[in-house]
Amino acid sequence: MKPTHIEHLGIAVKSLETAIPYYENVLGLTCYAVEEVPEQKVKTAFFKVGQTKLELLESTDPEGPVGKFIEKKGEGVHHVAFAVENLQAKLDLAAERGIALIDKQPRKGAEGLNIAFLHPKSTFGVLTELCEDPNK
Repeated sequence: MKPTHIEHLGIAVKSLETAIPYYENVLGLTCYAVEEVPEQKVKTAFFKVGQTKLELLESTDPEGPVGKFIEKKGEGVHHVAFAVENLQAKLDLAAERGIALIDKQPRKGAEGLNIAFLHPKSTFGVLTELCEDPNK
């Protein structure tokens, strides 16, 4: 599969308004984008740390995936996202190798990326996102 790099770490928070000041005022990072992704029922905030990004995720619906995650596990690390090329081929390869897919085909995610998730039951408990920049 050979990801090119960690694209971002997703962190579930109850409130972007409450969480962003910690990342800015304590860690000294700058929030460079806030975006709503209605299909995923989240609002996101992005920070850069070197080449890697942190994505804060606030649920816009308690029944959405992040809302359910916070209800079950509380705030914290939600997923790790790897940048890949030819996302559909990577999904097909993962399925061939017995990995359960949440998404059998790529879909649109934040920042204009194509994304797909691998099920944590097949990835040692880590929700894994694969991301592809369609402009590269």
